[in-house]
Amino acid sequence: MLPRHNINFQTLKNDRRSQIMDVALEHFASNGYHNTTVNHIARHARISKGLMYLYFDSKEELLSKIVERSLNQIAEYLDPDKDGFLTEQEFELFIRKFFNVLREKRTFWQLFFQMVMQKEVREHLFSYFIFPVIHEETRYPENKISFPPDISKMLLEYFKRKKDKKPEGYDHILDMKLFIYTLEGFAMISAFLEKPDDEYYEKAIDKIIEQYK
Repeated sequence: MLPRHNINFQTLKNDRRSQIMDVALEHFASNGYHNTTVNHIARHARISKGLMYLYFDSKEELLSKIVERSLNQIAEYLDPDKDGFLTEQEFELFIRKFFNVLREKRTFWQLFFQMVMQKEVREHLFSYFIFPVIHEETRYPENKISFPPDISKMLLEYFKRKKDKKPEGYDHILDMKLFIYTLEGFAMISAFLEKPDDEYYEKAIDKIIEQYK
């Protein structure tokens, strides 16, 4: 068991890392990734540039950790019991939870989408991250980070199991890709709706669940 002071130190360190990422996200989104320097982030996070490098090796790593944190938060909604198996009930709960959180943390997701739509951000992410698997034999190079591999695998297996209930010729990989694109597209639109229609919003979520469950 770790001494209490070590636990407190780790908690403070994690809190400071999270604070730096929140500041960086805000400025990457509003000022642009290219125009936001490490000095700028450190100043607004109220720490020295030297201390900043104790938490992140570079601006590129900081960007990657922001995205990784966001993807891992989404992953938590998909596998709450952490058994590695996605049921139909969990699939539906994931979609409802995802869009509830999207509304509750709208400002965060607006900033996130504004950031990832920048050309230099996309180029960095596509060179560093591998996004959800679309082939069953996908391999993950050691020097890259994937959209959580366990989550990608669960989604792939979930859609593959649907083949037993679908007509002959059902393409589970295509269906999974369309689900991901639908989720991403509706999430982005929802994040920027000024006055979302609650009834329409719920109907759209119900339709997504009906289509892909």
